[in-house]
Amino acid sequence: CDPPTATTISEKTPQPAAEPELAVTAGDTRPAPVDFKTTVVRINSTQQSWNPSQPWEKNQPSQRRALGAIVSPGRVLTTAEMVADATYLELESTDGTKFAQAKVVAVDYEVNLALLAAESEEEGKALFEGTNALEVAPPPSIGQAVEIFQVEDNGVPLLTAGLLQSIDVTSHFLPNQAFLTYMVKASMQSAASSYSLPVLQDGKLVGLLISYDAEDQISDVSSTDIINRFLSQATNGGYQGFPSLGVSVARTEDTSLRAWLKIPDNEGGIYVNNVRKKGSAQAAGIEKGDVILAVEGKKIARRGYYEHPTYGSLSWGHLVRGEKAVGDTITLSILRKGEPMEIKATLSREDENSKLVPTYEFGRAPNFLVKGGFVFQELSRNLLEAFGEEWTSRAPLNLLDAYENPEKFEEKADRVVFLSGSIPTPATIGYERLRNLIVRKVNGKEIRNMKSLIDAFGSNLNELHSIEFAEEDFTVYLDDNISTAVDSQLLKRGISRLSRAE
Repeated sequence: CDPPTATTISEKTPQPAAEPELAVTAGDTRPAPVDFKTTVVRINSTQQSWNPSQPWEKNQPSQRRALGAIVSPGRVLTTAEMVADATYLELESTDGTKFAQAKVVAVDYEVNLALLAAESEEEGKALFEGTNALEVAPPPSIGQAVEIFQVEDNGVPLLTAGLLQSIDVTSHFLPNQAFLTYMVKASMQSAASSYSLPVLQDGKLVGLLISYDAEDQISDVSSTDIINRFLSQATNGGYQGFPSLGVSVARTEDTSLRAWLKIPDNEGGIYVNNVRKKGSAQAAGIEKGDVILAVEGKKIARRGYYEHPTYGSLSWGHLVRGEKAVGDTITLSILRKGEPMEIKATLSREDENSKLVPTYEFGRAPNFLVKGGFVFQELSRNLLEAFGEEWTSRAPLNLLDAYENPEKFEEKADRVVFLSGSIPTPATIGYERLRNLIVRKVNGKEIRNMKSLIDAFGSNLNELHSIEFAEEDFTVYLDDNISTAVDSQLLKRGISRLSRAE
């Protein structure tokens, strides 16, 4: 369930704040009670992502350091950003005397949460001796005081006061993955382990600091609602994640659009402009062009918001992703060609591996093939982002089209395989400038993914390979004998491997 529009913190209209319950000035920092240190551990992470332009090798490693909250005996809550592409994770006592290699118990990149434990039972027993678990606080209200917990390198625990300024459904780590988030006004100071920090209220865990805007002094904090649901699944095992309806929607503020859709003036509604393949909505029979008027009896306004009994105006996506679980059934009141209907949908989680163009691939090496100097890859959002900050306008139009309109390609492919570049070799003479072309066929065989590409080249050994591209039925030819000799030389000159299809 995508939010009606993507907005930044500064673009949102703040909700009216109630009078704060505590006399607190945002940014005030005070020493924390010493026993607070028994409820947290430091997390050290070494991360190394894959190089998008040279998929056979990794980028230089980087380090991150955070303060994790102990939420149950031997279990530490942190953000998924801390474990993304991690090659080594370590838990450290706040006094720096005890260490334990960490393992991931559960991770959900969509909600940006991870649960860690010690890899070794012996190391974990020593590390967690004398520690206490933080209790998760009840959901706070707008205007209430919270405190961001830090522990400096010298072991001094600090609490920085903040005010819960607004609550909204926003994306923070991954695009189009919006969940209930607190916006906390606080003037943070630089301190150790500050990549992610626990946020407390009356000594209880109210959320995790996800990001901090130094200019506006606003912190995004994961909400207690989402943390509780994540922990309940992660602790019980068999983690399923958060469901999705599988639709993209648009507002219905335009009067001409409303007239065309035959929406009554006393109704709000959001327009379904895309139904994703194999999603909950498609299985339930929701169609492109439908108008969702209400979810579980909660009326949806023209801008996609509804009235939550506690939080006020929230994006409609929270009714699905924030309040329901995988396998739950929801009732949707819709308008189809002017006729009201009710549809029941059984919610499922959208599998990232099933997408034509994956949004994220943390911890998974990219598939690729180097053949005679041609470099073939499977398209992902990560590759598109390699075109720079303005990749949505700078990336090649054919690749953007595959990302934004996957339904045009899904019948013929499981993944988009494209020629990402050419290494100048005797086999690629005259083709050095070819790049960013989607592969349609090799040696007459349809290409559905990287494995099918590798198999297609392997079926025509010692012959002339034909490579057909989707763009203008363009075809190039590659001599197998020359390309095989080039491949042997590339392996000797530093390319660690020539292919991967996992």
